[in-house]
Amino acid sequence: MDDAAHAAAIFALDPAAIGGVVLRGGPGPVRDSWLSALRALIAEAPLRRIPANVPDDRLLGGLDLAATLATGRPVAERGILAAADGGVIILAMAERLPAGTAARIGATLDHQRVSVERDGFALDAPARFGAVALDEGEEGECAPVAISDRLAIHLTLDTLTEFPDVELDAAWLLLAQSEDEPAIIEALCGAAMALGIASLRAPILALRVARAAAALGGRARIAEEDAALAARLVLAPRATRIPEAPAENEPEPPPPAPPQDADENPATPPPDQPESDAPPPDRTQAMQDMILAAASAALPANLLARLGAQMASRARQGAAGKSGAQRMEKQRGRVIGTRAGEPRGGARIGVLATLRSAAPWQRLRGAAPGRIAVRREDFRILRFRQRSETTTIFAVDASGSAALNRLAEAKGAVELLLADCYVRRDRVALITFRGTQASLALPPTRSLTRARRALSGLPGGGGTPLATAMDEAMTLAEAERRGGRTPVIVILTDGRANIARDGSAGRPKAEADALDAARPLRAAGIATLLVDTAPRPQEFCRRLAAASGARLVPLPQANSTSLNRAVQAATA
Repeated sequence: MDDAAHAAAIFALDPAAIGGVVLRGGPGPVRDSWLSALRALIAEAPLRRIPANVPDDRLLGGLDLAATLATGRPVAERGILAAADGGVIILAMAERLPAGTAARIGATLDHQRVSVERDGFALDAPARFGAVALDEGEEGECAPVAISDRLAIHLTLDTLTEFPDVELDAAWLLLAQSEDEPAIIEALCGAAMALGIASLRAPILALRVARAAAALGGRARIAEEDAALAARLVLAPRATRIPEAPAENEPEPPPPAPPQDADENPATPPPDQPESDAPPPDRTQAMQDMILAAASAALPANLLARLGAQMASRARQGAAGKSGAQRMEKQRGRVIGTRAGEPRGGARIGVLATLRSAAPWQRLRGAAPGRIAVRREDFRILRFRQRSETTTIFAVDASGSAALNRLAEAKGAVELLLADCYVRRDRVALITFRGTQASLALPPTRSLTRARRALSGLPGGGGTPLATAMDEAMTLAEAERRGGRTPVIVILTDGRANIARDGSAGRPKAEADALDAARPLRAAGIATLLVDTAPRPQEFCRRLAAASGARLVPLPQANSTSLNRAVQAATA
């Protein structure tokens, strides 16, 4: 069997202990084939599919409105997680799971129970299941850590797989009798450290996968091939660094000490040297080297680039980005729940939630048959979440030093970025600074034609009033934020500030003013990208980025295409 077939069989053997599988790949015959094989393996165990926008009352359990109205007392209804007890849940579009939903599923995976106390009822039910997270995200997008960290196997599907018949009953009996060799445990922990895996769950889950692999192979003890398979399925996808190769010229061990006389060599060891059950160091090191070799062979070729994109995506989760920050609304957006309140000021009433709130009190209120007594305290209004528009503010250095270096490349990069903003229907603005002042060359707009026209007519020459440009960008960003939009500032400069705020020339005062203008950007939490376009990275640009909280992208000898890619990676 290949790794994909092994993953399905291992997960089906004990879904709750394995945690689950992060299945990366778009919809198609390859993924459908793997899911069909899994369904055949788990046989009659419950299988529940959970969409990314599932409400809490369906996920965890809620009030059974019909039964509550019929009986006049709160009647609880089990949610999807409790209904999946003893089976598997499938998380569709896991990369889009809200953080709250991911946290609740993760907590249920930990405790293997669902406990709910709300709306006048209490529910406590077993929920021992495994999860398959369907990760359909693009490069840099990934399932929430609250989910992916708890699922042992991370699998990328590329080709169709043959799934031979597997005898799970016999493997289950062997799994219950499995024995762990200390050398295997130490080797898995050492390999996880060498791969830069910080989570303590990873080696624990790798050990469980190795046990299951051994049981499927008809063994009660973990063999080397089982540990190697666990390294490929569990450790390699979580790696954050490439392990260092062992040194070629290691020093030879010192010669053994000469034998002592019988009187000087007692039969029993001294008290400060107790006997130990630890495995021999050579055995543990050999196992660790084998596990690292297996994990290294499974590492993707673009590991460092992929990790950088994922870290940037996670760092900006919930902040300004290509789709805008999220904000609470009364009338528009995606429904995320309800709250107590009255339907005033444009707020919309949640009819079902209101009825759920009123249902337990009908007998006390003496409602007539066929009628429901609803009071003011029962009202529930809908809560919406809507993504705000993003306004990308470009501040372009058109001074003489910038024109000498790469103003043409900066113009080309900004034009490519403008096209990307147009595709996302974002607003763009253009600030240029040269001479003694900064000017708004293009107010926020969605018109790509106007943006290109303003950019093509951008002259170059004069001083670098960097502080004035940052003040102008800050003012515009605050105005956009007050209008309900999410500002993102992209500053392209060579960092050679020589014009102060008052228009006087002089590098020391100009740099001090620029640092003063940068600090409000950090305090306001405005997402900022500083692109150093000088031929060599400038120390002042590093200080400016630290003061403003911006991400610094030094791009010496860059062209417009590489500059565009850097800005996309920073603001994605």
